[in-house]
Amino acid sequence: MKYKIDENLHAEFAAVLGDVGFEAATVAQESLSGTTDSVLVDRCRSETRVLVTLDLDFAIVQAHPPGTHAGIIVFRSKSQDELTLISLLKRMAPVLKRGSPEGQLWIVQPERIRYQKA
Repeated sequence: MKYKIDENLHAEFAAVLGDVGFEAATVAQESLSGTTDSVLVDRCRSETRVLVTLDLDFAIVQAHPPGTHAGIIVFRSKSQDELTLISLLKRMAPVLKRGSPEGQLWIVQPERIRYQKA
């Protein structure tokens, strides 16, 4: 599975995903910073990359219905500092190894992961 890390997350997210065997690129690496949500989702779809973000706009199912994109993972945490979010990603990595978010919406919270499928 391939991932694209949104500009609102630390670039270390790509390294963490790479360390567990996934391919990950950042929005900044691909000169997509500041692009619109629709352009970003289209790019992820064309590259078959799951978008990883903090942007709650991507969690609006009416705007981004599961099955119409390559997959979206939205991180939700009261504390959004780098250390907390990286820790949350590392705890979530085994879940990614067992199941793919392809075409789905995952909302990742410290205590659970919510799934929206097509």
